[in-house]
Amino acid sequence: MNLKQLEAFVCVADRKSFSRAAKELFLTQPTISAHIASLEKELDVRLFIRNTKEVNLSEDGKTLYKYARQMIDLEEQIEACFVGEKQQEGRKISIAASTIPAQYILPRILSKFNEKYPREQFKVVESDSAKVVELVAGGAADVGFTGTVLEKKFCKYIPFYKDELIIIMPNTEKYEKRVNEQNLNWITEEAFIMREEGSGTRKEAEKQLKKAGIDTEQLNIVASMGNQEAIKRSVISGMGITIISKLAAEEEIRTGKVLWCPMPDKSDGRDLNIVYNKNFHLSKSAERFIRVTKEMYGIDKK
Repeated sequence: MNLKQLEAFVCVADRKSFSRAAKELFLTQPTISAHIASLEKELDVRLFIRNTKEVNLSEDGKTLYKYARQMIDLEEQIEACFVGEKQQEGRKISIAASTIPAQYILPRILSKFNEKYPREQFKVVESDSAKVVELVAGGAADVGFTGTVLEKKFCKYIPFYKDELIIIMPNTEKYEKRVNEQNLNWITEEAFIMREEGSGTRKEAEKQLKKAGIDTEQLNIVASMGNQEAIKRSVISGMGITIISKLAAEEEIRTGKVLWCPMPDKSDGRDLNIVYNKNFHLSKSAERFIRVTKEMYGIDKK
């Protein structure tokens, strides 16, 4: 037996599922099954009792789990003691994130991860969604956070958060009547501030506008900006209106600096995704980082 087999065994036992264990360990389900089959053959025991919904440990499996869990924990302690020192000197987890995840979601994830693995270091690059995917696809970033799914070979996307887009407007009497309007045609009469090309927010806004019967060519676009804060300040100053992530505008809404209204179909919010290149070997640090993110947002626990 080897540690990879025991790691697969422990993960299946914890997740009560071969498929969820495969996702957790970034392996295929047949590989997980092969690891378990090898253990069962070598020890001449049945480790799991399978039913239609989940798998549970047999009595022999419970006995093995006690020892295997200790071995996996010890492996992590050894790695943290020796490999961790080297990572502090050189290797960092390279993360590329688009604007919304970088500014409003990633800080919380980094804080949680740092609590659990205080010796790890990060290198974070903020860019638009298209560039994030390019960095991950090319191996320049271990992990990406993006609101856009691009067909890049070997890129694996894991949706983890539903991002609602809203319209924000200057807090003036003129716009108070717009807050409860269901028909969006009125926005074609207003000065409109758009996100830059390549932005995931822009792509999703265009998609939702099209669904509402509005083509971007109908909009009176007075500016395209890449900086989220600059866009919000421009709206507050009365320059125009914009479509923005509700996450990004929470503070301005709470303090009454802007008025807002939902897009017609709120359920059509975009997915924010973790993305990694499944053709590249992920470091243990990157694997842990993805695992912590998934745990925080309840991914693969159902």
